[in-house]
Amino acid sequence: MWQQRIISLRPRERGFHLVTEEVLGALPELAQVRVGLLHLWLQHTSASLTVNENADPAVRRDFER
Repeated sequence: MWQQRIISLRPRERGFHLVTEEVLGALPELAQVRVGLLHLWLQHTSASLTVNENADPAVRRDFER
């Protein structure tokens, strides 16, 4: 089984933002998936996406430096 969805996230100011909850909220069917692969694509030319662990809040501060 595979699915393709287009979702839009709310606009944000410059900075590092956690979007996990917003993505999960837009894709409730993910709660039933045990193993899978998620591709995220950003259309905005000045946006970027990083995937990081979120165990230590200092990680985001380090990126801002």
